[in-house]
Amino acid sequence: MRLLGTITPDRPLLVVAAEEEAAHFGDSLPILLTGIGKINATAALATVLARGERPTEILNLGTAGALRSGWEGTHEVARVLQHDLDTPVLRALTGRTYGAPIGLDLASGPVLATGDLFVSDPAARDRLAEQADLVDMEGYAIATVARRAGLPVRLVKHVSDEAGTGADRTWRESVDACGKHLAAWLREQGH
Repeated sequence: MRLLGTITPDRPLLVVAAEEEAAHFGDSLPILLTGIGKINATAALATVLARGERPTEILNLGTAGALRSGWEGTHEVARVLQHDLDTPVLRALTGRTYGAPIGLDLASGPVLATGDLFVSDPAARDRLAEQADLVDMEGYAIATVARRAGLPVRLVKHVSDEAGTGADRTWRESVDACGKHLAAWLREQGH
């Protein structure tokens, strides 16, 4: 975890998993580098917010795998779910719902599946494509922490690969270009 810059109440906080994804963001906004995965994202964002700093909103920017062929570009997520938590079984065991999908403040847009598994298996990709359009490893965790802190949250993902065979190689080869696209999205938003 590393916080670059200072969180202030008049600016958003950029939350990014990997330094490579934020390489072209500049220094006009604070950037929280969480590390990869749900635990790292949760711990980093909760720790920073517990210190008392309150940004205007949380902007999670990063890469995502496409769960369907032909998906590319930068997308703002409308709904995020956890694909590696067995919510139905936990509900049956406890009578409570853990890990329910989170609807974000966007009328339409893709569904993002978050889990601590880098999806590079075509069978896993096809299973996830039944319920989501994109897959990442931090979005659900960041949305959960932001919501519990009472802060608005937006998840913006640039497609780095097709979440199938060779996705790990494709991510390494495309992460710098993805970072440039995400930086361009930030500029379009006036940041």
